This record gives sequence, C-alpha cells and structure tokens, in this order.
Amino acid sequence: MSDNLTIDSISKRYGEVVALDQLSFDVRPGEIFGFVGSNGAGKTTTMRITLGVLSADSGEVRLGGKPVDLDVRRTIGYMPEERGLYPKMKVGAQLAYLARLHGLSDSEAKSAVERWTERLGISERVGDTVDSLSLGNQQRVQLAAALVHDPAVLVLDEPFSGLDPVAVDVMSEVLVEKARTGVPVIFSSHQLDLVQRLCDRVGIIAAGRMKAVGTVDHLRSGGAAHLHVHAPEAPVGWAHHLTGVTTVSHIEGRTVLELQPGVDDQEVLQAALKTGPVHEFSLNRPSLTDMFREVVSA
Repeated sequence: MSDNLTIDSISKRYGEVVALDQLSFDVRPGEIFGFVGSNGAGKTTTMRITLGVLSADSGEVRLGGKPVDLDVRRTIGYMPEERGLYPKMKVGAQLAYLARLHGLSDSEAKSAVERWTERLGISERVGDTVDSLSLGNQQRVQLAAALVHDPAVLVLDEPFSGLDPVAVDVMSEVLVEKARTGVPVIFSSHQLDLVQRLCDRVGIIAAGRMKAVGTVDHLRSGGAAHLHVHAPEAPVGWAHHLTGVTTVSHIEGRTVLELQPGVDDQEVLQAALKTGPVHEFSLNRPSLTDMFREVVSA
C-alpha cells in the first residue's frame, strides 16, 4: 500500500502576484483526485512544488509523512503539461534512459519499456523519434515516461489534453488500474465531465486558494438542484409558499423549480399533488461543471 500525498499550507509569490495562498489538501492511497481550476489558478505551480521543481515560500509537501527530497522524488511519476521529451530521441531509447535515471537496471528498463508501450498502444513506434509522432501519441509516450519506473504516486498535469476519444479511454483505464494498486493519483484537467466520471474526490482551486474539496456527489449536493414538474392543473405560483424553492419557469403546467440545499423534494411533491395529477417529477442535480462555475465566480 502506498502513502498519503499531503500538500500542507503551501504558499508561493511571484513579486506582487500571489500564486498560492496557504493551499492544503491530501491525496489518499488508491484514490484518483481531480485538481481543477481556471488558467492561472495555481494548479501547475502546485504540481511543480510537489515535484520539487519549484520551492514553496512556506508550507510543506509530504509523501507518507516524509518531506519530498531527492529520494522521495524518484518514486513519483510526473507528467508535465508541456511535453518534457527529447524530440529527436527515439521513443524506446528515451523511455529506457528515463527508467535508468530512476534506478532501474538495463534489463528492468527494457522490460518496463516493452510493458508500457504495449499497454499504451505505441509499441510499434519505439523506433521513431518523438517529433515524428502525432500529438496524441506524444502524450502517450509522456504518460509512459511517468509510469516506466513503477511510481509510488502519480502527478499528471492536463494528461488528457489533445487526446482522441480512444486515447482518452486508454489513459483513463491506466489511471484506474494504477489507483487500484494503492497508488495515489492526482491530475488536473479542464475536461470536467471526465473528472466527474473518473475521480473519487475533486479539489477546486481559484486564485491560489482551495475553494472546495470533496467527492463529486458531495460537491454536487451543495449546489441548487432543478426540479422539473408536470402538473397540468397547477396554477402559476403554486410553489411560491415553499421555503427554499424558487420558480424558474411555468409554461402550460410544466414548472421548473430551483431547490436550495436541504429542501425536501417530497414536500414539493405533496404541494404539486394538491393541485391535481402529477405526470412528471424529476430532480436534476448540478453537474461538476455547474459547481465549478458557481465556486469560481463566487
């Protein structure tokens, strides 16, 4: 079993610009953690500090309670948003070289390269230079580079950027497989539907501060829900007396209501039934995209 990755009150300034402000969260063993925020929110800075590429002004990053030093860093698999590969170097040779930098022997490196290029569908490209590959295949090589040394934790910055749907599926499967072995996995992404589908927990960062952390269901339950009611005999304003309920629209017996957190939808149903028959009664929770907009705008 792997260890917790803990981001503990890290702050970072660039002159007058506050990039991170007392940012704290953790990624647990076997968990996929989605790290989302607008451009410039602080996601990449956080990941670079996690890897030791940047130093924090204050705070600490720990893996299993141990500060991230060179030895700990060797156990982390990192995939930067900007591709960090040698463009004129052949794929197989490059991955083997990176594996050896992490301490693998020549034979271990060769075996790891074969395993991961096969798993990621690029085994036929090991003799090609990186710059001859499509952007999607370059992204697969970058992921292989993060995995080739069997890391104890995975830190991925926009790993799905530029991938076609098939490659997204392959990448998703690999992240789930790694998490099932107990590895903490954190990735940033602007593809919130993908984050909602894949992640056990999500952190939303804005202006260098963590604004919300929790499971997708927990975050979605914190926002206003929309209730669609078809009660043909219901008059306009039939729900006005209900606390925490706002009528968004009412057209020919079809009403859309906004329910604040904590409102019992069964009370709304009883009020609708008092007007006559109810043909539709469906509750739609806000998506992660809705929650993201709400948190960031706030």
